[in-house]
Amino acid sequence: MLVVNRFRVPEDDAAFRADLEAAHALLAEQRGYADGRLGRNVDDPTLWVMVTRWKDVGSYRRALSSYDVKVGAVPLLSRAIDEPSAYEPLDGELNVASPRELG
Repeated sequence: MLVVNRFRVPEDDAAFRADLEAAHALLAEQRGYADGRLGRNVDDPTLWVMVTRWKDVGSYRRALSSYDVKVGAVPLLSRAIDEPSAYEPLDGELNVASPRELG
């Protein structure tokens, strides 16, 4: 599963990059984390992204429930643009009207 978190950040927010890197590091320590990348838009420097890949949706949800993530990453994640962020990979049947495997 893919998670795409986009952030609109004022250009003068010098601490954001360090906060984003710290949040990503906490997520990367969680069981089920596969990989992730951080980026900044080339045309709009106020737009940042964190893309992470997880074993399954259950792994991601459990990671968000972790005490360390709640304290160290959720405050930053709450600054993300309010939009759907979880995506299914294109390697199987999509949007099936049944519960997803929680891992």
